[in-house]
Amino acid sequence: MPTPSLLAVFAHPDDESLSAGGVLARHASSGARTAVVTPTWAADTQRAAELAEALQILGAEAPRMLGYADARVPQSAPDRARFRDAPLDEAVGHLVAHIREFRPEIMVTHDAYGGLTGHEDHVHTHRVTLLAVQAAGLERLYPDAGEPWQPSALYLATHPHSAIPVWGGHLAPTGKAMRSVPDEWITATVDVSPWLEQKIAAVLAHRTEVERGAAPGLIASLSASEQERMLSTEWYIRHNLVSTGASQTELTA
Repeated sequence: MPTPSLLAVFAHPDDESLSAGGVLARHASSGARTAVVTPTWAADTQRAAELAEALQILGAEAPRMLGYADARVPQSAPDRARFRDAPLDEAVGHLVAHIREFRPEIMVTHDAYGGLTGHEDHVHTHRVTLLAVQAAGLERLYPDAGEPWQPSALYLATHPHSAIPVWGGHLAPTGKAMRSVPDEWITATVDVSPWLEQKIAAVLAHRTEVERGAAPGLIASLSASEQERMLSTEWYIRHNLVSTGASQTELTA
C-alpha cells in the first residue's frame, strides 16, 4: 500500500525540521509526495534560503511560503502584516489554495499549545490550519482557490508529559515554558531514528537560528547521543476529519 502524501504547515523556517523532520523524511523515502507551507518570512530572506535547503535534505518539495511577518521579527517581511494580525479569512484562503493544489491525504501542524514553547505564531498556525483543512473540502468556500479537496486526517505535532525530562534539562536554563499533553492523548508515536541523520542535518541547515542560539543552536551544541534522545521520536495527536474513502491515512503505517 503506498505511503500517503503529506502536507505540513509550520509557523517558521526550522519548525518543520524540529517538529516533523523525521516523518517528512520517512514519507519521502517511501516515495510519497511531501511539502511544507510556512506562513512567516518573505521568500527573499536568508531564512527562506535555509528552509529550501532543509526541505531538500528531507526530500520535500520546494518551500511554499505565505510571506507574512513573524510576530517577533518585523523585518522578516517588512511590507506585510504580522501573520497573527492578518485578516483571518485572507490567511485561511491562502492556505486553502495550497491544500487544493497539493491535494494531500495527510496534513501535519502544531498542536493547540503551539508546541513546547507556545509561540504565538505556532498557536495561530494551528488555528488557521484547522479552519483551512475543513474549508478546503467545501466547494462554496473560497471558490477561486481551486477544486475542493478534503484531506483524510490531520496530525498535531506535540510532546507528551513523559518526554519533558529529556527536553527539560536543556530548555529549563533558557527560562522557556514547556507545554506538553497527557501521554494518553498521543495517537501516533513515531520512531524516526532511521531518518535521524537527515532530520539533524535539516535542523542544522537553519544556520541563522544555530548562530542565534535558538533551538537549532541547542541541537548543534549537543552530543550525538543527546541529539538521538531528543529527536529520534516524534509524537502526534490525530484530529479526525470527514472520511473521503482514502485508502491510507495512518501516519505510521
